Amino acid sequence: MKLRQNVRHFAAKQALTMPVVGELVREKLVDLHVDVFGSKATEGRREEREERMAAFFDYTFDTYVDALDEGFSEAKAREITHIQANFEFYNHGWTEMMEFPADELDDHYERYEDFFERKGITIADPLGEYGGDLPDAPSTPERLDDPVHPYAEGGFADDVYVEDGEGNLVVGGQAEPEDVDVSVAPGVGEGSEAPREDGDEVAVEDDA
Repeated sequence: MKLRQNVRHFAAKQALTMPVVGELVREKLVDLHVDVFGSKATEGRREEREERMAAFFDYTFDTYVDALDEGFSEAKAREITHIQANFEFYNHGWTEMMEFPADELDDHYERYEDFFERKGITIADPLGEYGGDLPDAPSTPERLDDPVHPYAEGGFADDVYVEDGEGNLVVGGQAEPEDVDVSVAPGVGEGSEAPREDGDEVAVEDDA
């Protein structure tokens, strides 16, 4: 899968395991993910999906932390949670929100099959042992007959690919910086709102 990766991701990685700060960052990241993926929903469908997405993304941060604890890199741990989300989108027929085409679902699952099997995660059950009660949201199963993926990027199923702050594509992810300022993590310190405008500010999508 193709993801973005910058210093804010590494700051969030550290902050998520810290007391107090970790909860602030987690709440902010859940909001950011709901905003990013909600903006990709078909017109008129976003609001009815937001509550479920928020609960779902909140659970995936437990997956993220566990994956880090098992030795996965930041990029791969985050990719695992994105794969979970794409399973969820597929199951509901929310294909317009998917990040990779539906025909790559099995490929992405197989890359992390050992981890997914240990955690009870499948395409049909994206959260596995991390799951709990989720609010209901309407499905659009008719979209599965002829999936439309306006935001999906195919051809990146063999590894995790990250686009760094300079726009370079790095296979496997970047090396983690030695000194990471946790204050730049989303939800901490000044500038954590991360506006969408292009330019010197980091776009919201960079934090998903």
